[in-house]
Amino acid sequence: MEALLRRWRLPALRGRRPRHGAPGRAKRLLLSQLFQPFNLQAGGEVGCDGRAGELSCRSQKLMLQAGLIHPASPGCYHYLPPTVRAMEKLIRVMDEEMQAVGGQKVNMPSLSSAELWHASGRWDKMGMELFRLEDRHGKGYCLGPTHEEAVTQLVAAHSNLSYKQLPLRLYQITRKFRDEPKPRFGLLRSREFYMKDMYTFDASEEAARQTYKLVCDAYCSLFNRLGLPFVKVRAATGNIGGTMSHEFQLPADVGEDRLVLCPDGHFAANVETLNGEQTSCPTCGEKLTQTRGIEVGHTFYLGTRYSSISNAVFCSHENKPQLAEMGCYGLGVTRILAASIEVLSTEDNIRWPSLITPYQLCFIPPKRGSKEEEEGGALLDRLYNDLAEALPHLTGDSVLDDRTQLTIGKRLKDANKLGYPYVIVAGKRVCEDPPVFEVWNQNAGEVLFLTKEGVVELLSKAQVP
Repeated sequence: MEALLRRWRLPALRGRRPRHGAPGRAKRLLLSQLFQPFNLQAGGEVGCDGRAGELSCRSQKLMLQAGLIHPASPGCYHYLPPTVRAMEKLIRVMDEEMQAVGGQKVNMPSLSSAELWHASGRWDKMGMELFRLEDRHGKGYCLGPTHEEAVTQLVAAHSNLSYKQLPLRLYQITRKFRDEPKPRFGLLRSREFYMKDMYTFDASEEAARQTYKLVCDAYCSLFNRLGLPFVKVRAATGNIGGTMSHEFQLPADVGEDRLVLCPDGHFAANVETLNGEQTSCPTCGEKLTQTRGIEVGHTFYLGTRYSSISNAVFCSHENKPQLAEMGCYGLGVTRILAASIEVLSTEDNIRWPSLITPYQLCFIPPKRGSKEEEEGGALLDRLYNDLAEALPHLTGDSVLDDRTQLTIGKRLKDANKLGYPYVIVAGKRVCEDPPVFEVWNQNAGEVLFLTKEGVVELLSKAQVP
């Protein structure tokens, strides 16, 4: 078995660098080497008052127990390697959707000048939610919870902007900061988090509203690709401002927002937007149903709310300066990760959207000392090589559970908890002629017994991301 495990490591390159563009052999990740302390029992976290708190929702409990996150301070977390992989996959999907609508990626400073926030009126309006600080010269700053002021100043600094360069759609994916009075629910309500925020500049109100619809449609596409049961609801503009706003919500009991929905899909709103109690759909008259939701995205039509303050203008077709019409659009990266676990998982087992699961495959070799150990381990290694040749994108998306001192049953139970979509086991039937592998399709809840060729065919047809 030791020889087998050595084969699952990257061979030495003997001083040679691979050819440019040649991927070489991907490292085969051993579970024992992965920094994911999932055997630790998740206890209560320390709250803002210094007292131990209780685990308050499913995703928080599962992510702590699975070694996906580790608390650093109230509302702040270490994201461990599997979570970073999931985030990177989610960001790739966001990049695809944003660039499909003409988005250009930028990166703005987390430190934002207090002067900008005073000018917009939000320095006082945001209140204690802003993390405020001063530099050694006494100049005030905040850690950005959002970047409307900063991006508008950036665009305003380019006074030679022409209408021919519009629409301009700039977005970033960065850390954000909000001084939550009582952070809770793990990554669902934290003080430091990752967000995708896009800011758009158009030449007219009509064009800006077309952009608004385009980006909202991209959000719908993203959540559909993730397989998440979202609803788009009317929402208040809050301290960001503007004249129109929508939230993208995942219905969940733990959600902090109260929603009302038309059963036929004609109307949906966050209760805070309604004037008084509304019980029936204004379109069809059907009785509205109530639910709770987790906000995972928010869109705003801003008009000239910020461009008028910073004088963000462009040269119009008539060769005159004209204020740009703006919109802003946010997606919570870390919140989507936690919310997807919240709504897809059971109380004991994590389930991920297939596109962003940290690892697609888990291989479980025979138990140490079993009669299947040598033959089964070698056959599992050959299966990996065949999969790497037929489906090369899976080579870096696989984990070998090399804790062979444990029974297959124990390792299979752990794999189920951690949410690998496919688990391939070299069990008792691996010594048959031909060898048969036990394949657990976790999302479908089925177990298949397949030959090596059958496993390759299954994963090929399944179009594993």
